[in-house]
Amino acid sequence: MIEILFSAGPESWAEYEAPLREALDGHGLSYRLSCDAAPESVDYIVYAPSSGLRDFTPYTRLRAVLSLWAGVETITGNETLRVPLARMVDEEGLTAGMVEYVAGHVLRHHLGIDAYIVNPGHEWAPVVPPLAPERPVTVLGLGALGSACAKALAGLGFPVTGWSRSPKDVAGVTCLHGEEGLKTALAHAQILVLLLPNTPATKNILNAGTLARLPRGAAIVNPGRGPLIDDAALIAALDSGQVGHATLDVFRIEPLPAEHPFWAHPGVTVTPHIAAETRVSSAARVVAENIRRGEAGEPLLHLVDRDAGY
Repeated sequence: MIEILFSAGPESWAEYEAPLREALDGHGLSYRLSCDAAPESVDYIVYAPSSGLRDFTPYTRLRAVLSLWAGVETITGNETLRVPLARMVDEEGLTAGMVEYVAGHVLRHHLGIDAYIVNPGHEWAPVVPPLAPERPVTVLGLGALGSACAKALAGLGFPVTGWSRSPKDVAGVTCLHGEEGLKTALAHAQILVLLLPNTPATKNILNAGTLARLPRGAAIVNPGRGPLIDDAALIAALDSGQVGHATLDVFRIEPLPAEHPFWAHPGVTVTPHIAAETRVSSAARVVAENIRRGEAGEPLLHLVDRDAGY
């Protein structure tokens, strides 16, 4: 009998219990799924970093922690966690949602749609945008989400440059890496999409210096992580016209405080962390598949590199 502890909060339990049972039953597994299993009996923990569980020492039989979140930066440094940690990579739900969000906002900036939606003077002022092949887009971060978004944008006809810390190969995308690669990727970015993880190496990757490398008037879309951007530097770049607009879905503090200057700035669109919400039914299938793999002795999917932080 497999003992599975659900540690993601009572509201999530109400949403996940039935889909998880259905997915686990589909694999023919013999299991007990609960929110209150005795620590010494637990084989797998279905986990959300917001759950409050921080000490994994009592879980002496634990085989793996399966996160319901894509972001795991708050747990990777936990020294009591000595078993494999898998993050949520859900192509059916989370990835598809991110691709739709990114494609929608890139097209919005590319087409200049805001000028027509917000037109207080009722001016007849047609501005014909360039076609997609004339609008270079850069995606920083070529993990599962970044690669999917880069390929989707390339499929729409945009010339897409992708940058990552280590070499990657994504069909239809010019892939760069390293410090010099970052400089080139930024220089080509009329629209810049941020999909990097939050690590010490990526914190404030968009700062006064890197923002200055963008083409003047570039648009930024950040559905990745809030700490990727130096907030004060971005405000200064918007005020000077170096950055034309920033669409931000993630922030250092969430919900974004009412007094934060992003709310009132005419060059900022705030969305409330909605770009890639985990979809319960498909996420449950991802978790169940990893438990099946664990029981079959197969490698787990989407394992976190604890040293890299993602």
